[in-house]
Amino acid sequence: MPSKTPEGEARGWIVPIGGAEDKDNGAKILRRFFELCGGKGAGIAVIPTASRLNETGDRYEQLFSEMGAGSVTVLDFDTRRDAHERNRVARIEQASGIFITGGNQLRLSTILGGTPVAQAIRTCNAHGVPVGGTSAGAGILSEHMIAGGDSDTSTPHADGVRLAPGLGLTNRFVIDQHFRQRDRLGRLLSALAYNPFAIGLGVDEDTAAFIGPDNTVEVEGSGAVTVVDAEGLQYSSMAQVGGHSPVCMLGVQVHILTAGATFNLDTRKASAGSLAPTKN
Repeated sequence: MPSKTPEGEARGWIVPIGGAEDKDNGAKILRRFFELCGGKGAGIAVIPTASRLNETGDRYEQLFSEMGAGSVTVLDFDTRRDAHERNRVARIEQASGIFITGGNQLRLSTILGGTPVAQAIRTCNAHGVPVGGTSAGAGILSEHMIAGGDSDTSTPHADGVRLAPGLGLTNRFVIDQHFRQRDRLGRLLSALAYNPFAIGLGVDEDTAAFIGPDNTVEVEGSGAVTVVDAEGLQYSSMAQVGGHSPVCMLGVQVHILTAGATFNLDTRKASAGSLAPTKN
């Protein structure tokens, strides 16, 4: 469950990125995350555990350092024992921003899930520290994590998704990444058929959902965030079908948000935001 935000304080920003974000031509998404972490002099903890590539953490260390970070600490966790080490937990607690790289989200959940590091990330976010992640690092941010399932289909299926516990920064939404590029509407719908309470956020590559303390989603990047809202779900056949049978869902609402558009997770209202025409 999300850590409780102390009275008088505001939760930190939550920033899921759909993967393949621009790193060379202004790095607009990463730069905005950097500014939220405090800008010049920020202390950022990078967690590359999802990736098996040794250079992944070094790449983000270089990027944030070039932006002007005061310190960038790369914390790789190869075993669950690593995630119990007090000195590593302390580095998370001292950071002004936490960033989780892409790779395999099940590697993240099986190594970090239920450990002091996971608790520290939740607590830091509840006390105002921004937490961002790209690709697998985005998928694990919420309480319910999509661990796998169908791609290349827009139709939900009974076995179209596998869910696992995430870090639990919030229980308000479920994230899917590389969304349009891998045609993952079907598996996001499958996840919501199991749990209509949550809101689905399908985040395209080079696109991010910046979710503020007021639970407003702001979109940055070259793609879109697909918001799937099942609050008004009138009927689902999920309980009647099995295997790879398609699922009937009635009453689902979908919004396509591009840069400048917003969605409020509390009111479930979408807005064109800065895209809306101004009145004379």
